[in-house]
Amino acid sequence: VQLQASGGGLVQAGGSLRLSCAASGRTFGYYVMGWFRQAPGKEREFVAAIPWSGGNTRYADSVKGRFTISTDNAQNTVYLQMNSLKSEDTAVYYCAAVRSIAQPIGRYWGQGTLVTVSS
Repeated sequence: VQLQASGGGLVQAGGSLRLSCAASGRTFGYYVMGWFRQAPGKEREFVAAIPWSGGNTRYADSVKGRFTISTDNAQNTVYLQMNSLKSEDTAVYYCAAVRSIAQPIGRYWGQGTLVTVSS
């Protein structure tokens, strides 16, 4: 499984960004897709997850109501729409293929994409 994340950048607080993660490889469809983030000096944390079939999503409490995860199966791409961004959302964001919605443990990882939210 190969994952390629993109879409990070600098945005003002209250603004929006959309991250993309393109997946390839023979077995990526077997996994649930997730986004994680790691802020400076902090451990990597779970943000959101979604199966390729859509539907049953999961979010960290800190992003509920502001972030939306979605898939485009035709493009083998997972998106993370981030609205109402806050300075505490500043982090390197990683997409990952995870084992399940219930246990979103990363099995394969993409490279990170940096999101910086200025206050």
